[in-house]
Amino acid sequence: MNFEPLIELTRNGIQECVHLGALAVTDTEGRVLAQVGNPHWLCFTRSTLKAMQALPLIQSGGVAYFGFTPTELALMCASHNGEDMHVEQVTSILRKSGSSTRQMRCGCHVPYRFTFFDHLMPEGFAYDERHHNCSGKHSGFLAYCVQHGLPTDSYTEVDHPLQQKIRQAVAHLAGLGEQELALGIDGCSAPNYAMPLSRLARSYARLAQPESDGLYGESLKQLGEAMSAYPELVSGTGRNDAAFMRIGRGDWVTKVGADGVQVVGSRSRGQALAIKIMDGNMAALFAATACALDQLGWLDDAQRLEMAPWRAQVLLNVAGVAVGERRSVFQLRHS
Repeated sequence: MNFEPLIELTRNGIQECVHLGALAVTDTEGRVLAQVGNPHWLCFTRSTLKAMQALPLIQSGGVAYFGFTPTELALMCASHNGEDMHVEQVTSILRKSGSSTRQMRCGCHVPYRFTFFDHLMPEGFAYDERHHNCSGKHSGFLAYCVQHGLPTDSYTEVDHPLQQKIRQAVAHLAGLGEQELALGIDGCSAPNYAMPLSRLARSYARLAQPESDGLYGESLKQLGEAMSAYPELVSGTGRNDAAFMRIGRGDWVTKVGADGVQVVGSRSRGQALAIKIMDGNMAALFAATACALDQLGWLDDAQRLEMAPWRAQVLLNVAGVAVGERRSVFQLRHS
């Protein structure tokens, strides 16, 4: 089967929802170590791609050229809440490259700090492209264009030199030919790529253990270390990436992508887990990831306790009454 039941929801003992998915655990060479369903399922990477999209800027000396800090690198890899701490970093990146907010081609949306938590936006609150969850990535794109004298009005076009460099880096980390990357356009208008889950896991195993990659190793080191050192900048208050990287105590580099994608790489192991929930349910994704990490033996007792809010659990209604249960129903198969 390509997909298997990962998470089940019951109400009064009666099955109500089943979330199907697939996952792959690989090492830095892409060898599949454990799986559920088809570990080679073709999956759009969505925002898990962001660290790889920052590689051309880092690889070409952009950090020294502009004086970018680790906090700014973390923000370039972020899907953030649009909190003040995020907007401040984006503003700084733009200032250092001499770019403007209106040059960013990501567009605007109500900041996640409100929409993710059903909070009302204060009357008169003004937001712009800097509050977009992908604004860090786009500010990094603009910096690359400025550094190399490239057009800034078309940097999201597939044939733009920046996007060609990104495609090269993505293919290299995945261990694929460029022609094997399936093209799509992400929600922020930038090109995105689909690849087998096992190849996405390989990419994050290398991000977590950058010495395994002879070409991009130093750049991967800077990006991965920035992400795990400043996890609140990668997502934000109450968000999953920040929580998981804190739980990982510096060993994990993790990133969520829209519509049910998540990757967790372990530095100490040189391995990564990539998972896709087919219906895109994010609560099921986090529960399945937490369960998979436990089955892999990546959690000690304290980490298992810290994971409790994210994993399978009793479901409460708004009045605090227990109305059902979310539980994992899968078992990893080890190679």
